[in-house]
Amino acid sequence: MQTANSSTEEEIFRVRKLEISDKNKGFVELLQQLTVCGSISDEAFRERFEELAKCGDDHVICVIEDNNSGKIVATGSVFIEKKFIRNCGKVGHIEDVVVDSSVRGKQLGKKVVGFLSEHARAMGCYKVILDCSVENRPFYERCGFKQKEIQMVKYFV
Repeated sequence: MQTANSSTEEEIFRVRKLEISDKNKGFVELLQQLTVCGSISDEAFRERFEELAKCGDDHVICVIEDNNSGKIVATGSVFIEKKFIRNCGKVGHIEDVVVDSSVRGKQLGKKVVGFLSEHARAMGCYKVILDCSVENRPFYERCGFKQKEIQMVKYFV
């Protein structure tokens, strides 16, 4: 049963796919709370947006907009990897999940991860995976994930 407050928050914080206009609603600044992300020109943003749009449902970026302020306050992405193993199975990779520091604790990260996970399931993925910091492990465990093996990385720049 929803309380009036949770129903109101549901209307204020709705998950949806990224739109081109979200650049002007603080999308890039939100990503800067996650990792290195310099300023992006309108033209570069539009070019990348159009490039990703060509991937269709194989690469989805979702956002949560605060409908009171018009600001993007949460985001995450999922891309679908097509494999030969598991009878030509598919795996969803969740990336770049971040919630604005001003609204953390409102379950918005859980909404983003749930949206992305459900998208991967709907696309026929047999699993969805992600990498996270040790500090974020408890959050992802609360979202239903469990630790498996380790992460390795090799940077080129």
